[in-house]
Amino acid sequence: MHLDEGRRAAEAGDWVAAGHAFVRAAMEGSAEGAELATLVTVDLVPLADGGSAEAAALLSGIYLEYFDESALSDAVRYARAAAGAGLPAGQRTYGYMLLEGIGVEEDRDRAAELFRAAADAGDAYACLNLAQLVDDPDESQRLLEAATRAGIDAAGALLADRLSALDRDEEALRWYLWAAERGHTGAMNAAACWYRDGFGTEPDPVQAVRWFLVMLAHGDGDGVHEAIDLAKSGALNAEQLREAGRLAGDPGTAEALISTVWGGADTDRA
Repeated sequence: MHLDEGRRAAEAGDWVAAGHAFVRAAMEGSAEGAELATLVTVDLVPLADGGSAEAAALLSGIYLEYFDESALSDAVRYARAAAGAGLPAGQRTYGYMLLEGIGVEEDRDRAAELFRAAADAGDAYACLNLAQLVDDPDESQRLLEAATRAGIDAAGALLADRLSALDRDEEALRWYLWAAERGHTGAMNAAACWYRDGFGTEPDPVQAVRWFLVMLAHGDGDGVHEAIDLAKSGALNAEQLREAGRLAGDPGTAEALISTVWGGADTDRA
């Protein structure tokens, strides 16, 4: 969808819209999206050099994410220009460079100022970044909540961590699940472990194995041995493991685990 959107924008000569669409496709794992994002920089440079802050912010992000270090000086230059023009995306990108010392001298205080300016303008990723820098826990929570309203899964996972530290386990589990449902593998692991151990809920081995299997579907196999151990411990039987596979959308892996745990045994009675 994003690739088609980008191609239509490119055909119309809207290079900024095209670049944003290609970047969104790349963020969802499209190698073609990443390639097209790099190619569109040729058309974004004249716009940025002509004073377009949006083109400059987009260019800096593409250079930073998809080019090698030879493009770093240009990434800094365009990010600084976009930030200087007051564009929230530019403030956030340049703030990140300052925070991490990428191409510039590290300056945490200035980074926080830029994140705050972008967050005040409604930039959700700036809210997430600022939440990790402020000392006030209430402000940090408000910022994370703002980022979650924009659908940022990492913000939900971090909010769950903060709530867990306050012993607000039921709320924390809800946010882990919220982030897990949006593809955050760390939150999937947390949800699986909490269901296994009964944190914030009653122990539920089916849900635990479900999230361990979803992790695997997202390329993280760390939970497979946990799922096997649960089955071997007698916490769930073969039919419950099949139910976990159904909930995870991965019945094949559930059957493979059943074979691993019970082998040729009569799994219907396991």
